[in-house]
Amino acid sequence: MDYFQISAQDLGKDAKIPVVKLGDSGEVFYELALEMVNTIREHNARGEKTVFICPVGPVGQYPIFVRLVNRDRISLKHCWFLNMDEYLNDDDTYIAKESPLSFRGFMERTVYSQIDPELLMPPEQRVFPDPADPGRIDRLIEELGGVDIAFGGIGINGHLAFNEAREDMTAQEFAALGTRALSLNPETRTANAIGDRCGAIDAMPKRAVTIGIKQILGARKVRLGIFREWHRSVVRQAAYGPVTAHFPASLLQNHPDAVIYANSTAAAQPF
Repeated sequence: MDYFQISAQDLGKDAKIPVVKLGDSGEVFYELALEMVNTIREHNARGEKTVFICPVGPVGQYPIFVRLVNRDRISLKHCWFLNMDEYLNDDDTYIAKESPLSFRGFMERTVYSQIDPELLMPPEQRVFPDPADPGRIDRLIEELGGVDIAFGGIGINGHLAFNEAREDMTAQEFAALGTRALSLNPETRTANAIGDRCGAIDAMPKRAVTIGIKQILGARKVRLGIFREWHRSVVRQAAYGPVTAHFPASLLQNHPDAVIYANSTAAAQPF
């Protein structure tokens, strides 16, 4: 695991996933927001639809995106936002949208309700994976002709969306997984509890529904933003480690157009 010793200066050299080193977190969020806006502009000019896979984490890009859309009068009428995931109750129903943990609630409060209604896409183009019909979003992606960009971050165990690490699968088997409901790993619940529940792990949901790793890997572009201290190790393992289901982000080493944006905190040498 010599890659954990890669310095901030050398991070990105000979990386199997390109790593763009930036300054503060705002620069990371700006790059993500700008890529969203520029892609929509280009597609609108050509009369084409835009299909994004959208995360709730990172989220700092959304206020920038909303401001640019409203300021520059960018129509989202031909955009499809396919959200990555959502927490579930123990019976595999969505947690309440009113919960501060709800990704559906976050997108409504922070994105959709803040955009001028004249510019906003209709509700049927704002899609979350459905635990009652997990395959629906996979079928929808096929109907739409694929995903233009999958945005996201990287979890503590390398997960993309809630595609959790698996020790019982090959990388090829893991890469074929579609949208599904699943139980969250203890590492994920612990890491998320630190930021979302002041460390109350037992107050975190145990179940979630996630868009498939197959759908993320199938996007024409993948753009990830990282900015936390523990991302120092994560980015190095993703960009330099072996390709394995043990660390899902490593599968992006085989993607033709994936980029990781890292702020100065995430780029620093871990130890």
